[in-house]
Amino acid sequence: MNSLSAPAPKGGKLKKFFGQVLKSDKLGLLIALAIIVIVFQYLTGNKFFTPANIVNIMIAMSVVGLVTIGESFLLITGKVDLSPGSVAAFSGVLVALLLNTGMNMYLAIAIVVAVGMVIGLLNALLINKLKLEAFIATLATMSIFRGLAYIICGGKAVFITNGSYLKFGGGRVLGVPIPAIFFLALFVVFMVVLARTRFGRSVYMVGGNPTASRLTGINSQRVLVVLYMLTAAFSALGGCIMTARMSSGQPMSCEGLEFDAVTAAVLGGVAMSGGVGTLGGALIGLLIMQGFNNGLMMLNIPSFWQTVSRGLLLIAALSFDYIRNRKSKLKNA
Repeated sequence: MNSLSAPAPKGGKLKKFFGQVLKSDKLGLLIALAIIVIVFQYLTGNKFFTPANIVNIMIAMSVVGLVTIGESFLLITGKVDLSPGSVAAFSGVLVALLLNTGMNMYLAIAIVVAVGMVIGLLNALLINKLKLEAFIATLATMSIFRGLAYIICGGKAVFITNGSYLKFGGGRVLGVPIPAIFFLALFVVFMVVLARTRFGRSVYMVGGNPTASRLTGINSQRVLVVLYMLTAAFSALGGCIMTARMSSGQPMSCEGLEFDAVTAAVLGGVAMSGGVGTLGGALIGLLIMQGFNNGLMMLNIPSFWQTVSRGLLLIAALSFDYIRNRKSKLKNA
């Protein structure tokens, strides 16, 4: 029999199938998400994949999801921001203090988001003008604004009695939580921006080929200014949402928010080395992470083990990123 017409061995077919899964980030992610749903649906006695719990997941992912948008853009440029958790906590305390003066809630939120944008500008200036590494610069501002969050409230929670503002965090429209509506609307807008606009192409160019981006006239520093301001603004908005959900501004809130956002983005195929990734993939990564965390809570896993699991999930995300980068380098070699 001609060897060319011989059927491929079963082992070869399986290898080919799994190879295709690994090549298709979206397919692999969807399979991972399906496995998480099936496993937790079984372990929780069919209570995981229910309308009520899906709403809970949507609420939980709204704050980290906003930051994931900004972190995804930054990671595609090869940068990162470690300050979102601190910015969110500072913003939450600030908006609570403003509301307690009797200020209109929309004006208070607008002021806090504007302050967030100034913080993002500060991050960009430290990186662009002082030439600090993004990791170091935002690590410093992470410490600064976490400390300021404690200072402006004297280390105590600032409670809120504004009923309209509390609806901002706990209200629903047609059964969909308001925070989830904000997140999904902004996610769709910036998914289009990244995939369909000149600015989105500039983001990919800055991260994928800095030399070519300079030759084509792209101002990489200006791109970074916009992205750091955007990430900080989303962090501030997330802090406002969290404050509305908790009915108080808490200086210790949102710890690790930036790491959850980075984990979601990298799980979703956004390369930390820059130039690769989509917000669609990041959304799937976010669903995987939040679904995993929600499942652990439903199983009453102690909080410290949940912290351990989130660390392991981050390691897994970085491992996948390393494997993708290695395969890409071998392919281009």
